Amino acid sequence: MKSLNVGLIGCGNISDAYLTGVARFPVLKIVACADINHNAAAEKAENYDLQSVSVDALLADPGIDIVLNLTTPQHHVDVGVASLQAGKHAYSEKPLGVSLAEAGRLVDLARENGLRVGCAPDTFLGGAHQTARRMIDEGVIGDPVAGTAFMMVPGHESWHPNPDFYYKPGGGPLMDMGPYYLTDLINLLGPVASVCGTAKASHASRTIGSGDRQGETIDVEVPTHLSALLTFENGAAVTLVTSFDVHKHDHRPIEIYGTQGSMIVADPNLFGGDILISDAAGEWKQADQQHRYGDGNFRIIGLADMAEAILKQRPHRASLELSLHVLEVMESISISAQTGQAVTMKHQCKQPLPLQAALPAGQLYE
Repeated sequence: MKSLNVGLIGCGNISDAYLTGVARFPVLKIVACADINHNAAAEKAENYDLQSVSVDALLADPGIDIVLNLTTPQHHVDVGVASLQAGKHAYSEKPLGVSLAEAGRLVDLARENGLRVGCAPDTFLGGAHQTARRMIDEGVIGDPVAGTAFMMVPGHESWHPNPDFYYKPGGGPLMDMGPYYLTDLINLLGPVASVCGTAKASHASRTIGSGDRQGETIDVEVPTHLSALLTFENGAAVTLVTSFDVHKHDHRPIEIYGTQGSMIVADPNLFGGDILISDAAGEWKQADQQHRYGDGNFRIIGLADMAEAILKQRPHRASLELSLHVLEVMESISISAQTGQAVTMKHQCKQPLPLQAALPAGQLYE
């Protein structure tokens, strides 16, 4: 299989998942890395046998086909725009940007230059979530009519030594973890038509609980508990709650309710996990999983999918349209919370193509 060369920008902790996972997908070859912290790039280069270069040199390298953007969210669009201006395809960690208006720069450039943009999360391509998708498509639970999705934790300041960015614009539980839940729901049910939302910040400040800054207080500048009713184009109504204000709960990450039964879906932050289906008697039975990529961390699979789609001239699954739709849903929840009005989506996307279970390891299209 022909491969595409990748240059990585942003050598933080998440980069290890990509650098170790690339060997599973022969369509990709990471050849260089860069970071504004030159020592971080040098360390990754030494550990993974890469070339350490400056950001400008990486963008100027004609041998690099795709830029993998693992910078922090406030830099996702700027680095993506620079990549497209350099004539390279771009793939970034989630979210696509911190606002819909900002992300529009990527949309315009990609379309003008005929280049691909992809964006995490790609966990919806994991074996558990593709099993859930197959069973919904096959009508195992009938027509989906409703669902719930919960991501509720007490807040990251208890364990994170520098949690400030979680509580500043662009942060909060919805922007931080919402992409996993929304992307998987769109994988299962298709695009969202409209949203109604509520939001609040339960505490004006947070106290850091670990590290050198333990005991230091930080201001909360964003809502930390957001609830929404998502109405999907297929008519399903799903309640979504994301929170940094909940100390303990007993909700499943995602449940889907159909006309003929119900489904419990695995944590969308993971590639694997159990999928449970109710029978007519109301008992839960574990679904048989035949899809790959459910037994580990495959966090580079979305990039591999994009590379293979480029070579085969097919749509990629973790697409610009999907990530833009997810960003609009999140932004619209906040707008609805402020205005008290439902918000209709303007940027639609197609439901991502399912993965076939029978494909060889490392191959994502026929």
